[in-house]
Amino acid sequence: MKLFSQTLLDELTAKASASPRGRANHNIHASAADPVQRFFIVAQRDTYFRPHRHLTKSELALVIRGHFDVLTFDELGRVLARYAVGADGDAIAYETPQGTWHTLVPGAAGGAFLEIKEGPYDPATATEFAAWAPAEGAADVPQFLRWLRAAQPGDSPPDAT
Repeated sequence: MKLFSQTLLDELTAKASASPRGRANHNIHASAADPVQRFFIVAQRDTYFRPHRHLTKSELALVIRGHFDVLTFDELGRVLARYAVGADGDAIAYETPQGTWHTLVPGAAGGAFLEIKEGPYDPATATEFAAWAPAEGAADVPQFLRWLRAAQPGDSPPDAT
């Protein structure tokens, strides 16, 4: 039996605060070969999840602390939809269909979620990052993250370098 406590989330929050990426995760699955990948992710407010898609698999996420905005995009990066998902909101979870460009934007205090994906994990095919969004660590990420925080359906991304 595996039990997961609030203390685990507190520890992940401390790790995320100390991480240059502003996030930390805890794998529940034993290995990348497992048929179901399950993990907790804690993200600080300024974490940047580069817009991406999973061509062959969907993903399910249940927000267990705080809230996130989930944005979906078309091929050129135009915002198709913006969804508020949070532990205390009407929507507490989301499932992203395979092939859907998407990102998460953490709320003011960051947040935590449980993510479940089909395995096994193959780094060569797991994620395709959007060419119209800056790479993690790029100089224009803070500007792009500000755009993501305000972007509404119909908005197009600023030029990424």
